[in-house]
Amino acid sequence: MGATSTPATTTFAPRAPRVRLKPYREVVVGGLKTACLSRAQMMALMVKDCLAAREDSRRRPKLVFASNGHVVSLAASDAEFRRLNEFADMIHADGQPVVLASKLTRAPIPERSATTDFFHDAVIAARENGLTFFILGATEDVNANCAATMREMYPGLTIIGRRNGYFSRDEEAAICAEINASGADVVWVGLGVPLEHSFCVRNKHRLKAGWIVTAGGCFNYVTGDYTRAPDWMQRLGLEWLHRLCREPRRLFRRYAITNPHALFLLLTRTAAAKAGPIVADIGSQGSLLQPKAG
Repeated sequence: MGATSTPATTTFAPRAPRVRLKPYREVVVGGLKTACLSRAQMMALMVKDCLAAREDSRRRPKLVFASNGHVVSLAASDAEFRRLNEFADMIHADGQPVVLASKLTRAPIPERSATTDFFHDAVIAARENGLTFFILGATEDVNANCAATMREMYPGLTIIGRRNGYFSRDEEAAICAEINASGADVVWVGLGVPLEHSFCVRNKHRLKAGWIVTAGGCFNYVTGDYTRAPDWMQRLGLEWLHRLCREPRRLFRRYAITNPHALFLLLTRTAAAKAGPIVADIGSQGSLLQPKAG
């Protein structure tokens, strides 16, 4: 199973997602319900959920997916992929255009939570709270180098297991057993869109971690195989242009098709989600606050 971008044609029948109250607000951006959270608030939720999962063996892991232009476009054009996103416990704003589009509503997303940035945020929270990681995906060289680089950058970080992203469906049960045996709190799944989404939904019932997070090409950024765009391009939502300039042959067709489609969706399918009861609020610095009385 390689990290490639192909239509989500996986056939499976997990239980329909149940509607649960969430301790944060959501906004529909480009057709996907997206969390109105800062990176600090995501860190706080990750720690809370992972520690709770340790205390309750019956608790299922939270699926944390990312939204960007590519995901928004694919979810609108591929019914199976759209259904996969409905199983997410949280969809966060990986792409700056998602954040900018949310400003059209009364519930704007406070900031971008690019997975490549949040990966490092999560490390800091993990070290402070004794959480452990399992890294799944990419080639063997990239996977091993990513783990080694993160351990060197963050002494005290516990990457308790890792595995490359090339395996068959028949191997998934054994891989999940390996992850469970490791006792990992957070599983980072970097198989590419939409394969990583299919894997997460299909195997949620097998895994005992606190969070399962789609990571895309995050591991390649850690190793330096991919490079980030300058800050000004990231702020303006032009990171795709930086990537296109570096890999025009591979990415031109993708961006030529998905960018106009995504822009249309961001402008026409963005609206504040229906207000629901907020069971808790999250402070601006990430601390979890109790519901207000009355």
